[in-house]
Amino acid sequence: MSAPPTNALANSVRQSEEVAAPPSPSRAAERATFTAALAVFAVAAVLTIYLTRSMSGGMRMSGNWTMSMMWMVMPGQSWMTAALAFVGMWLAMMVAMMLPSSLPMLLLYRRAAAFRGESRLGLLTFAVGTGYFLVWTLFGVLAYLGGTAISRLVMTWLALSRIVPVAAGGALVLAGIYQLTPWKSACLKHCRDPLLLVAHHLHGGWRGALRLGIHHGVFCAACCWGLMLIQLVLGVMSLAVMAVVAVLIALEKVLAKGEVVARLTGYGAVLGGLVLSALSLFGR
Repeated sequence: MSAPPTNALANSVRQSEEVAAPPSPSRAAERATFTAALAVFAVAAVLTIYLTRSMSGGMRMSGNWTMSMMWMVMPGQSWMTAALAFVGMWLAMMVAMMLPSSLPMLLLYRRAAAFRGESRLGLLTFAVGTGYFLVWTLFGVLAYLGGTAISRLVMTWLALSRIVPVAAGGALVLAGIYQLTPWKSACLKHCRDPLLLVAHHLHGGWRGALRLGIHHGVFCAACCWGLMLIQLVLGVMSLAVMAVVAVLIALEKVLAKGEVVARLTGYGAVLGGLVLSALSLFGR
């Protein structure tokens, strides 16, 4: 079946959102999708809590800071096993943090795919989610490579370990500045308008669904990498930090004044980074 014009698709999806009572089969199918997403979120949240508690702790380092055990290969553990453990924990954490704010896009995609006459809507919706979280998994791989590289360097060079708190403050400033840039605003606009995303990037079949998920994931990572950097700096294994960052991401995407939230977060990160660097340089 050939794809309808973009404007017609967008108008149809808008109209479908405005209908007070959609047909019963469609409503039941969407409820099933929502229930499945809720179940996945619950499992990811439980796994995240369990893994963060079981992998908590760290090593006190020169410079008065603690290196998380997530960046270390424990005795009897291979490098590959440690990497897989981190990536698994990261994926569970990303699903718990990002699924709530990405669910509206997934449901909207399902409606648009139904309008096109696609079959196996559940599988296609799953493919979109797979592409989206594949991007975040690759983000976690890069974070792990960077974190382990830094951990090896600071365990070798004492002088480098002492400047880590200052560097952490600089990372917060960098993340905060990005929150204030036009690039952040452009990526956030993309994430806040799933209708435009689906209307312009809806392709047939599971490959098209996977590409759409990857496309959205790339923009989402570009939008949120500063917030993820803040989490990595303040505590990748901290449930409190994780919850705050997840709430900020959701507020940026959902609230009408989401860009204001992003800018306030940016100012706060810059201020916090400057304070952290100052305390590290001049003592408490």
